[in-house]
Amino acid sequence: MPDDVVAARATAEEESAFSHPPVDPDATTPYGDHPDQVIDFYAPKAETGPGGSVPLVVVLHGGAWRAPHDRRHVTPFADYLARRGFAVANVEYRRGPADGAPAVAGRWPDTFDDVAAALDALPSLVREALPQADARRTVLTGHSAGGHLALWAAARHVLPGGAPWRTSGPAPLRGVVALAPIADFAVAEKLDVCGGAVRQLLGGEGDFEERQPYADPALLLPTGIATTLVQGRTDLVVPQAVAEAYADAAAKAGEVVGLTLLEDVGHFPLIDPAADACAVVAEEIAQLAW
Repeated sequence: MPDDVVAARATAEEESAFSHPPVDPDATTPYGDHPDQVIDFYAPKAETGPGGSVPLVVVLHGGAWRAPHDRRHVTPFADYLARRGFAVANVEYRRGPADGAPAVAGRWPDTFDDVAAALDALPSLVREALPQADARRTVLTGHSAGGHLALWAAARHVLPGGAPWRTSGPAPLRGVVALAPIADFAVAEKLDVCGGAVRQLLGGEGDFEERQPYADPALLLPTGIATTLVQGRTDLVVPQAVAEAYADAAAKAGEVVGLTLLEDVGHFPLIDPAADACAVVAEEIAQLAW
């Protein structure tokens, strides 16, 4: 497919994904004192399995870990999953940076502090906000930078010793479905994904190599947690090579990671309720959750 056609399609895909009005949650609960330390909860709107409790899907939004992109842009996706019968937790976290310069990605260590704190608080919070949710059937999903955070959150038990976010054992997850994730920092850096966002997330040139072992999912393997990556073949934002590099790293570590490649699909249809790719994502989540 010619480059100009791919670029035009990518623009149309982004416009479609962002054309849906935000969907207000059924409840919002803080997990910390900062305004960004909140979780939106969406109650299931349909039954997709046996009566009673339903699986919980935890959503981590993308946006290159940058301040202008918050959880509101994935609320139509969260609502879509709720309408498919899932209980949904849409997590907000601090993005970069604290001084208000929106072009810089992430905060170290705040972004990671928040994701760890949100996941640790979630079991008790969900019991209050979504009593019909079964936290024992939790699937983590995230898009783009949020896909990175989902993979990272599932790998906390294999973080280097002394890491403040390290857990004593694997998280009680049914699995992870990472959507066009920034999953391999070396490849993402080489391809200049999101304008150097990976390097910015880790604090810049001087800190990148030192902090990479604590943050790069491709270096945190094997996790022992079922993982699937969903990736559009014509993604211009986070190219297919990034997901493939993570899958290759997993294989070298003795772990099988699913990689679902979607033809003629770019970056944003994965979270666009109007796109067929979004239905594929929901099915991948269902396969792990039920």
